[in-house]
Amino acid sequence: MFITGTDTGVGKTIVTSALAAALRAEGLDAGVWKPVQSGCLLGRGATDAERLLQSTGICERPEAVAPFTFEAPLSPMLAARLEGVTLSLQEIIAAGEPLIGRYQTLLIEGAGGVAVPLTEDALVIDLISMLQVPVLIVARAGLGTINHTLLTISFLQQRGIPIVGIIINNSEGVDALDDPSIATNTELIERYSGGLKVLGHFPYLHDEANPETLIHSVRRSIQLVPIRQALLLQGGDDHPLDETRT
Repeated sequence: MFITGTDTGVGKTIVTSALAAALRAEGLDAGVWKPVQSGCLLGRGATDAERLLQSTGICERPEAVAPFTFEAPLSPMLAARLEGVTLSLQEIIAAGEPLIGRYQTLLIEGAGGVAVPLTEDALVIDLISMLQVPVLIVARAGLGTINHTLLTISFLQQRGIPIVGIIINNSEGVDALDDPSIATNTELIERYSGGLKVLGHFPYLHDEANPETLIHSVRRSIQLVPIRQALLLQGGDDHPLDETRT
């Protein structure tokens, strides 16, 4: 399953970590994969891949989870270009083969949203299409999220990519007193998206996330059944990597 956001900084990493931790606690052998990341180098504990491992307890090397890491806080394509690297979708997918072989299923965290430039000639949505996996959308809680979420849904649907649902992440700790749109955003997203479901509201975590806190938060706030079903179907299919090898 591919976890995308409606924007950068919406909390994909914390949601991906929480889902992976909760599913693994239930006995599902789920791994994590961050195909490309930018904004920080490995080794400082601050990259998305390192946070995914710290928060889930998965025993992997960060460079295995994130085979392509670039320092500049730019889109992956531009960050790679600054370092003299030209990415291709084939290389990105091939770098994930070891993880695909080691786990029953994978939670794949994207970079920003679906229209972020990933290579010189491809967006994140092109990687999703090649992987042939369903998508879970992480959206902001507050004002503006309806527009961002519906645009993301529309783009995915135009490409025929199945959407498992939406998780609203209250990453900024706002409440209905500060932002009255929060009270109606879920209802309106479900109405105008044609029936797609918001699977829950992930709460703002005041303290540093650890596996126990994440598992508790997911069990309390997220509908796991559709996510689990989508992952099991994904893990049971012949993987599209067999078709994309050259």
